[in-house]
Amino acid sequence: MTVLPDDGLELAGEFPDVPHEQWQRLVAGVLRKSGKDVEGAEAEEALSTTLEDGLRTRPLYTARDSAPEPGLPGFAPFVRGGRAEGNTLGGWDVRQRHTVADGGPVLTDLENGVTSLWLGVGGSAIPVPELGRVLGGVHLDLAPVVLDAGSDVEPAARELLRLYEERGVAPEQARGNLGADPLGQEARSGQRGDVTAAAGLARLCAEGYPGLRALTVDALPYHEAGGSAAQELGCSLATAVAYLRELTGAGLGVEQACAQLEFRYAATADQFLTIAKLRAARRLWARVAEVCGAPRAGAQLQHVVTSPVMMTRRDPWVNMLRSTIATLAAGAGGADAVTVLPFDHALGLPDAFARRIARNTSSILIEESHLARVIDPAGGSWYVERLTDELAHAGWEFFQRIERLGGQAAALRSGGLARDLAETWQARTGRLAKRREPITGVSEFPFLAEKPVVRESAPEQPSGGLPRVRRDEAYEALRARSDAHLAATGSRPRIFLAALGPAAAHTARLTFASNLFQAGGIEPVAEGSFEESGASEAVLCSSDALYEEQAEAVAGQLKAAGAAHVFLAGRPGEHPGVDGYVFAGCDAVAVLSATLDRMGVS
Repeated sequence: MTVLPDDGLELAGEFPDVPHEQWQRLVAGVLRKSGKDVEGAEAEEALSTTLEDGLRTRPLYTARDSAPEPGLPGFAPFVRGGRAEGNTLGGWDVRQRHTVADGGPVLTDLENGVTSLWLGVGGSAIPVPELGRVLGGVHLDLAPVVLDAGSDVEPAARELLRLYEERGVAPEQARGNLGADPLGQEARSGQRGDVTAAAGLARLCAEGYPGLRALTVDALPYHEAGGSAAQELGCSLATAVAYLRELTGAGLGVEQACAQLEFRYAATADQFLTIAKLRAARRLWARVAEVCGAPRAGAQLQHVVTSPVMMTRRDPWVNMLRSTIATLAAGAGGADAVTVLPFDHALGLPDAFARRIARNTSSILIEESHLARVIDPAGGSWYVERLTDELAHAGWEFFQRIERLGGQAAALRSGGLARDLAETWQARTGRLAKRREPITGVSEFPFLAEKPVVRESAPEQPSGGLPRVRRDEAYEALRARSDAHLAATGSRPRIFLAALGPAAAHTARLTFASNLFQAGGIEPVAEGSFEESGASEAVLCSSDALYEEQAEAVAGQLKAAGAAHVFLAGRPGEHPGVDGYVFAGCDAVAVLSATLDRMGVS
C-alpha cells in the first residue's frame, strides 16, 4: 500500500464547514421567489418526492442519513452482492427468452453475446417434445438453460434431463434452472401448482445435478399485476419461505433447500429504486437464511427482467431507452443474470433486429461502458444506502402481512393479495392519468403520424389469476378509438387551438394543449380559422392576462362558428363561455375520454 506524505494539505481544508441549516435557508429563499413561504425542514420537505410504499426521497442526503452496515461483497448480509467478485469476471449472465419452437434465433443469440437461455415451454409456447429441436446445435454443457413451463414443468424438466443424458452432458456440467414455481403458476393462472412434484425435482437436483436448480421464485406476476417494489419483495420472500418449508419437509436440509432457489425480479426505468430493490432483496433473504440457521446459504441468486409493465405499444422505439436504463440499474444493483425484453415485446414476437438490440444492450453496458468492472457501484451513496434500508423495511412489513394471512398460498386464494395489488395499481393509475408519471411517446410527446409497428402474435400467456397491467393501457384505449375513427372516416377527430395574442403569450400553453390532446388520438389544428379546421371543439391558448381581456369574447365567437365545447388551457377560473379547463395535473384520461365521447368517437 502506498503511503502519501503528510504535506499539510487537506481536501477542502480551506472551506468552512457548512451546516445543514444554512442549506435549508438557501432553499427557502429560492422557494420564496416561487410563492412558497416555508422555512427550515419544511423547505427541504417541499422538495421531497413521494414514492410508493410510504417512501419519500429527499433533495439532499448527508452522513446523518445512517443505514445499517451493508457488509462486504460475498458476505452476509449480501447487500453488496452474493459473490465476492461480483460481476467483474465477464459481466452478468446475458439471458434471453424464447417462446417459439425455432432453433434459429436461439443459436443466433448464443453466437452473438447471449450466455444462457430462458425457454417458455408448454401451453401455447414451445411444445415439450420440441425442446430437443429448439436446442439443436446448442452445447448444453456450456449454455445454461432455464425453463418456464407452468403446469408442464415436470415433463419439461424430464425432457431436458433426458437431453443432457442423450448428448453426453455429465450431471455436474448441467447448469440452469428447471423452473418449478407452483405458487407463481397459481398467481398467473389461478390453478394450483404441484408442490410435491417441485419438491421431487429439488431432491433430484440436490442429489445428482449440483449446478442445476429446481425452483424459481418469480416476483414478476406481482409486478405485472401492478404491485410496488415493496410488494414485489414481500411476495418473493413469502413464496421462498413457503418453498423452504416444503423442501425441508421433503427431507432437504436448509442449506440444500436454499441452494435450489433462484429469484426473479423486474427492473424498471426508475434506476435508483431498482438498484435499491435488488440490494434490499439480498439483505432480506440473508435475514431469512440466518433465522433458519443457515446464514452462509443466504446469498440470493437473482435473475432480473426488464419490466413488461413499462413497455409501450405506441412509439415502441422509446422502449430501447427504458430498457437500457433498467438494464443499467440491474447491473449496478448486482443482478446475476439479466433478460432484456425486446423493444417490440408488447406488440408480439420480436424480429431479428429487436432481438439484436436486446442482447446488445447488455453487451454495450458490459464491454463498452465497463459497468461490470466495479462491484456495487452504487454502494456508499448515502441516498442509495438509505433507500435500500427503507425499502427493506417496507418489503419486510409486507412479507409479515402475507404471513399473517397464512402465507403466500393463503394470501393468493383469499383474494387479499389481489386486493392489495389492485389498490396500489389504482393509485398509480391516477398518477398516470394526471401525467404525474409521464410516459414518453404516449402521454407526453405522442406522434399521431407514426407508422404502426406490426409483429406476429406471440404465444398466448397464462390467464385466470392475477391481472397483467401496463402503464400505457388507458392511453392505448383512447388511441385505439381514434384509430378506428380514422379507418372508418379517413380522418382523426380534431380540435382547434385558438392562439390569443403574440407567440410569447400563447406558445407554452398551445404546446401543452397540443401534447395533451394528441395523447388521446385527437389531432390539434392551430392554423387557419375554426370553420376551416374540420374540428367540433376548441381550446383557448394564451396568458392569464389575455384571458381576462379576450377569453369570453373569443369563446363566444367560436361557439357562434359551431364549436360545441370550448376549453381554456390554464387553471380553472371564472371565464363565461368556457366549458372546461385543461392544465398540468388535470385528469387527462378523463378529459380525453369525455372529449371523444362528445365527438362521437366510439
